[in-house]
Amino acid sequence: MIPLWDHQAESVRLLRYSISAGHKRPMLKQPTGAGKTRTAAAIIESAVSRGNRVVFIVDAISLIDQTVQSFWELGIRDVGVIQASHSMTDWSKPVQVASVQTLQRRGMPDVDMAIVDEAHVRNQWLEEQFAGEKWANRPVVGLSATPWAKGLGLVYDDLIEPITMRQLIDKGMLLDFRVFAPSHPDLAGVSVTGGDYNGKQLGDRMANAGLIADIVSTWLRLGEDRPTLCYCVDRAHAKKVQQRFLDAGVPAEYIDMNTDGPERARIQGRLERGETKVVCNIATLTKGVDWKIGCIIIARPTKSKMLHVQIAGRVIRANSGYPDGLVLDHSDNMLRLGLPTDIGSMPLCTAKKGERKAERADPLPKECPSCGFLKAPKVRECPICKFVPETRSELEEEDGELVQIGGKKRVATMAEKQLWLSGLRFIQIQRKYKEGWAANQYRERFGVWPQGLSKIPTEPTPEIENYVRSKLIRFAKGKSKRAA
Repeated sequence: MIPLWDHQAESVRLLRYSISAGHKRPMLKQPTGAGKTRTAAAIIESAVSRGNRVVFIVDAISLIDQTVQSFWELGIRDVGVIQASHSMTDWSKPVQVASVQTLQRRGMPDVDMAIVDEAHVRNQWLEEQFAGEKWANRPVVGLSATPWAKGLGLVYDDLIEPITMRQLIDKGMLLDFRVFAPSHPDLAGVSVTGGDYNGKQLGDRMANAGLIADIVSTWLRLGEDRPTLCYCVDRAHAKKVQQRFLDAGVPAEYIDMNTDGPERARIQGRLERGETKVVCNIATLTKGVDWKIGCIIIARPTKSKMLHVQIAGRVIRANSGYPDGLVLDHSDNMLRLGLPTDIGSMPLCTAKKGERKAERADPLPKECPSCGFLKAPKVRECPICKFVPETRSELEEEDGELVQIGGKKRVATMAEKQLWLSGLRFIQIQRKYKEGWAANQYRERFGVWPQGLSKIPTEPTPEIENYVRSKLIRFAKGKSKRAA
């Protein structure tokens, strides 16, 4: 029997109860990182033990081998794959794994139960199959971290939510996160198509200057040299961001939907070994991805809460080896859509085609410009530092510091402060900077002068070197603007 965490076992229990109560299309909502595949494997194990056949449906061919490997590691090995020329094709196996695209060409297998992964990605053909007489008495289980798609409640008839993202974080099963965000990017005039920003207009805007804080210098200052995924708008935007990282001496690579499986695995390996620091991507690496990363850069504004939560979920998995997930949000998504932990429960949407989808107004965070504390909505005075922002009638865009808007503020230990002072002293002596340079850099970094610390220099860490390099880039950029 597959061992389960408490929330996974509760998921299986609630699914059984839902089906026994007469529901045929239950939707199981589990947050990203909660272990949907393991839960699905337990459901499959139970079904097969009773002589039933099951098809597990993924929404992309690229996810098939990953799913089969996960099932194999959990002991589900009597598996066939429905895919042209696949070495595991065997329609007689009790468990079939298939993509919805392949099923549209080859037809549904003769099974007793279906499990649909990423069920919020609706497919008209698949829904028509389940609405047919053949499936009238056969259960279909939907799996999703974000079951908020329009009309999903017309397909699934029960929503099961055994645990929230915040509860998983509190249990230590997911990482908490720190979010830094600049002032609002300029999206004025970008039209909305299909419920989200127009891709071409958004790509032009984000590639040409919509950001106040430069993506590369921000990562050098705040990214802590962590392996990072950068989410971009389109190919041109992602390539430009990648090149900027390369120009700054940061090893960066690129992935899109056309990058094949073996190459993705090689890029993942280089990122996790530290040979690559940043991977820029478009329209991928948002689901079914369990890479060991410590940071994400969001450079892709969206109106979709589903995409927003899927992207954020990449950096909170507990397998990274980091104490928390770091988010550098250059899109303003966090302030516009809310922190993923604050997005509340929503019922399955029953809006039909042509009808407007009801949207839930979730509480939005507001950062204190003085201390960075995340204030509750409609609270003007910061409860920590008592700062009250002044009303401003005009806004001027300038490069500025990012402000932490989520998670607990981390306090540096004396050992970390000593490491920084010693590293800065090393750079000061090596580059023959004036006496006092290291102390001034330390004060900018920690907000206080170094006191009671040794002045003995030691070789700086990559984080300290990146911090100094980012300061030089910002200085040169400001000098260029003044000259112009």
